[in-house]
Amino acid sequence: MADESTDAQATAQQQVAGSMGISLEEVREACEAVRGKTYVVATDTTFAPFEYRDTAGNLVGIDMDLIRDVADKMGFSVKIDSLGFNAAMLAVDSGNADLCIAGASITDERKQTYDFTDPYFDSGVLMAVSESSDITGYEDLADKTVVVKTGTEGETFAKSIAEKYGFRTVSVDQSSTMVQMVQAGQAEAMFDDYPIVAYGIAQGNGMKAVTEKEAGNSYGAVVKKGENRDLLIAFNVGLAELQADGTYDRIMTQYLGDNWTSDSLDTSAIVQSEQPGFIGLLVQSAPALLEGVKNTLLVTVVAFAGAMVLGIVFGLFKVAHSKVLKAIAGFYVWLFRGTPLLIWAFFFYFAVPQMFGIKLSVFAVGAIALALNAGAYITEIVRGAIQSVDPGQTEAARCLGCSAGLTMRSIVLPQAAKIATPSLINQLIIMVKDSSILLAIGFGELLYQAQQIYAANLRVAEVLFIVALFYLVTISLLTMLANWATRRFAE
Repeated sequence: MADESTDAQATAQQQVAGSMGISLEEVREACEAVRGKTYVVATDTTFAPFEYRDTAGNLVGIDMDLIRDVADKMGFSVKIDSLGFNAAMLAVDSGNADLCIAGASITDERKQTYDFTDPYFDSGVLMAVSESSDITGYEDLADKTVVVKTGTEGETFAKSIAEKYGFRTVSVDQSSTMVQMVQAGQAEAMFDDYPIVAYGIAQGNGMKAVTEKEAGNSYGAVVKKGENRDLLIAFNVGLAELQADGTYDRIMTQYLGDNWTSDSLDTSAIVQSEQPGFIGLLVQSAPALLEGVKNTLLVTVVAFAGAMVLGIVFGLFKVAHSKVLKAIAGFYVWLFRGTPLLIWAFFFYFAVPQMFGIKLSVFAVGAIALALNAGAYITEIVRGAIQSVDPGQTEAARCLGCSAGLTMRSIVLPQAAKIATPSLINQLIIMVKDSSILLAIGFGELLYQAQQIYAANLRVAEVLFIVALFYLVTISLLTMLANWATRRFAE
């Protein structure tokens, strides 16, 4: 058996050497170089059946099975980060990930920035409409709105024919969002990669395909241009082995049915997961959502502690007599109140590694971005509270011989703290909700966990309703705790 495996890999190595136009020795050296290493692999969050989470919360799908099986074949390990398609591609470009596998179409434009592996899937585009729609083809789309997913073949194809057939396109980030827009009447049709459409229909998303598959690009995994060449070669060798030993066909059949090579859409062979009722969905979703609650509260508490330090320091700068300190505090507040939180999350996660070579964890990035953003608002809360204390008390203390520092510490700040407490509680609650923005960089907070759930079961409205309940309960309990602490503080 070992000899058969060795022979299979040798054959795969020769195949890759020929397809890439490199020597067999280079291929062998690359395969040896990756052994024992651990690589960070970025992927999408919601792209079933290529990547999604099952009911147990495990990240599964065609891409996930392929990369794990390739890693096993080639003797390396992978750490998978589920970020979203655009963020996953940026993670490779910034150096936060070594490879991205997320159904990325191989295009000339992307080849300017990335090196692609050999193709592992030949895709295509389908148009789908609601089951009750009377649209039967492109000719029926005149003066209508069509929704597409950003960065996909569907978006490219739809925009290429939009003028010809007279329809408008709207781009969104998730396939599930497209389905919801069509079902809600905000769009009349959607364009997406045909396996995504087929999988969704098989899962009962209320859509139907009304066109034949349009020819599209192939999918490939990507690395940053000119880097991780050994990993790129090793992936190609592992893929060739999977295709030779039947593992590749088994993976495709598992997720796309026996007809996965056909140009016609037949969803009958795709296994449809059993859909529980609302209570069953709540019970099924609870473990993942509770994990999201834990992550949300943890990052919020850490960020709030940092924001308090920043807010107190810069708040004192704001009321200082020094013009320099006032200017520094004013600039900080101006900068972080005037820019969105998401920009800073992207900056610390994507730009900092490129500019300074410093890689931060998703948690660290989320906490820093939240702290800097909230600190600007807390600065103004602290400044306002200090200036609300009766200035006569300060004058009286100075007349009694108290120093400025002693007056601030013993008289002004204790009163300012009581004045500021209600606003600080409000800011804490805002931070809990603002943490949802961090899903854009793959932080597993509450809304991120919800996306993972409805990407697999396509029950968006019900899952979001459950998430709203979780937020309400969490924030209500947090408010009660904060109010209790306030009363104890006031005693």
